[in-house]
Amino acid sequence: MTTMDVRGRADLSVHGLNPAGRIVWSPTTAVLYEHAVKRGDGRIAEGGPLVVDTGKHTGRSPKDKFIVREPSSEDRIWWEGNNELGEENFEKLRDKVVAFLEHQEIVYVVDAFAGADPAHRIAVRVVTDRPYHALFAKTLFIDPTEAELKDFRPDALVLHAPEVEADPATEGTRTGTFVVLHPARAELVVGGTFYAGEIKKSIFTVLNDRLPLEGVLPMHCSANVSQDGHNVAIFFGLSGTGKTTLSADPSRLLIGDDEHV
Repeated sequence: MTTMDVRGRADLSVHGLNPAGRIVWSPTTAVLYEHAVKRGDGRIAEGGPLVVDTGKHTGRSPKDKFIVREPSSEDRIWWEGNNELGEENFEKLRDKVVAFLEHQEIVYVVDAFAGADPAHRIAVRVVTDRPYHALFAKTLFIDPTEAELKDFRPDALVLHAPEVEADPATEGTRTGTFVVLHPARAELVVGGTFYAGEIKKSIFTVLNDRLPLEGVLPMHCSANVSQDGHNVAIFFGLSGTGKTTLSADPSRLLIGDDEHV
């Protein structure tokens, strides 16, 4: 059973995915919030925020992030600083995630943009069985207009199933957790972690791969600007070192937090 959206009947078969259950495509924030609370994924805190427990992973798991080694991209990737995975193992993990998603009662599809500049943004599709992860993706990325949704064609695909765990002995991972990017296909499979930030960072990895090819440098930073718009400050640093705090100066205008080009 599928749902309808502005493009007509939902169809994920183009991605090799044929869910038996309901597909909730381009859901509203209210729908995702309600679904997350109803299934017990989170609680409503004072003032309305949704609070969730991400389990054993309370942050990203960089040692469990892999890039598929394939001919079209292997010469531009610094393998000394990245974990590699063979295409065969990527397909095993992808098949495992797809099989799981196909048997869920509800699958959520979020179509959005990563990047505010139309010249350099990428169209992103996130497919997950978890409403709060879909809500996270919808909140962090940029909503398309209704007109943009009608002709939406994803440049990158995230197949997300946090309950699915890898078998390191047969699938080449370090643990049961995996975040794997296939550069040529711009496809990501994520499992074994309920930490939603993996969705955002996996798409930033795609941007880090693609944008330099266009002469654009992605940066992990926050930025603000003086009231007259002439003096821009950029704040660099590892996660947790104060970029957000410094950029939120009340005497200056916030450009944005976390990632810029």
